Amino acid sequence: MRAFVFPGQGAQTIGMGRELAEAYPAARDVFREVDEALDEDLSGLIWNGDADELTLTRNAQPALMATSMAAFRALESEGINISEADYVAGHSLGEYSALCAAGAISLQDTARLLRLRGQAMQEAVPVGIGAMAAILGLDFATVDEIAREAAGDEVCQAANDNDPGQVVISGHKDAVERAAALAKERGAKRALLLPVSAPFHSVLMQPAAAVMADALAGVDIQPPAVPLIANVRAEPVIEPGAIRRLLVEQVTGSVRWRESIAFLTEAGVTEFWEIGAGKTLSGMIKRISKDAATRHIGGPADITALKGA
Repeated sequence: MRAFVFPGQGAQTIGMGRELAEAYPAARDVFREVDEALDEDLSGLIWNGDADELTLTRNAQPALMATSMAAFRALESEGINISEADYVAGHSLGEYSALCAAGAISLQDTARLLRLRGQAMQEAVPVGIGAMAAILGLDFATVDEIAREAAGDEVCQAANDNDPGQVVISGHKDAVERAAALAKERGAKRALLLPVSAPFHSVLMQPAAAVMADALAGVDIQPPAVPLIANVRAEPVIEPGAIRRLLVEQVTGSVRWRESIAFLTEAGVTEFWEIGAGKTLSGMIKRISKDAATRHIGGPADITALKGA
């Protein structure tokens, strides 16, 4: 069995997807449609722009989705489509890419939703108030306990359960720094503050969740062609109303990636295709399920190698 998985924020690089657009008209059409949906030259920023501007949450989210969908449309033009997968999943914003690939949300709506999501998440908390940190070498239960202890009267929570040795915490800056120090005292290999400007996947994102609830209420969502493993549930979902609710919950809820991959492995998935920019998810998957086979599809050479195999 096979799952298609889609990356989240942090995988963005200047130039991503350009070779796909040059090699595949279907991929080029994705970037054109996203530009039209946003009424701006996002593809120009992705291919020739400034890295700091691309990293802005409002730009990175639709840009990463466009790159994933360009790779997916290139696969489709080679006769490899969603029927080759048994499940789809995505890390945070990658969940929108997964739903788009599975036919649940149109490309244009996905681009507009992610632009709004990125903007709303950026504006939910003033810069400097929130922070995130990656805790390496401790399991989720331990980090969750540390985050609760460090919170005090502030917010600090386990935001991303990425793999058995990597948990990301999120919340008020002082509380996150207290939690990072506690984690080191309790045996963490490293505790790294992340270069992000907002505390994603924490209750401080509630204003953004409200924005997304309003936006998603007006968007047509169809049952995906294959089940989505939802971030906040780590289990399959296909009913449009449930998808809508879970996408709102996802803004403030934990990304349960380790549990999602564990579910897929238990369900019989042995092969994971990471579609889009970077190979971050493949590394996480191998640390979660050592016997899993992973394949990255981010450029024409990857598709050529896949055809050869």
